[in-house]
Amino acid sequence: MQLAVIGFARDVIGWKDANTTENDKKTKHPVIHLMPKQKKFMAKRAYGGTMRLGSWDAMVKKGTRAYEIYKKYGQLKNAEGLTSERHRHRYEFNNQFSQDFESKGMILSAKSVAEDLVEIIELPQNSHPFYMATQGHPEYKSRPLKPHPIFLAFIEAVSKK
Repeated sequence: MQLAVIGFARDVIGWKDANTTENDKKTKHPVIHLMPKQKKFMAKRAYGGTMRLGSWDAMVKKGTRAYEIYKKYGQLKNAEGLTSERHRHRYEFNNQFSQDFESKGMILSAKSVAEDLVEIIELPQNSHPFYMATQGHPEYKSRPLKPHPIFLAFIEAVSKK
């Protein structure tokens, strides 16, 4: 998701210097940045189990492709769109730029319940056949005979092309 956000910022919004602060601390457009809670850990060089780890709840917006996918494959905990995904990272979408992305057509289709962090982004199907990315790690919930719904939906979309 992080690279998809950077690419969109550079190519669609026009911010050629957009980057993650992990790679460029001086970028004028830090669209991906270190989570505030993580700054303390990094300052202390506390790298061990200090990342955003484990399963985190998120709300998926109704009317989005992500909502349709999670609903189709029974991955919603309720009709409002609650789901959860596993994580392992320190850097996140910078919510300071949410309006800039949304005004150019990106859909911020899921946000974490606890911290309001962007979890899934997508573009409308009329502008791209399957442009979706997640901050979580769907591979952690996949099994050989039971792949994650996002992978299944991607394969389905590709098979139609």
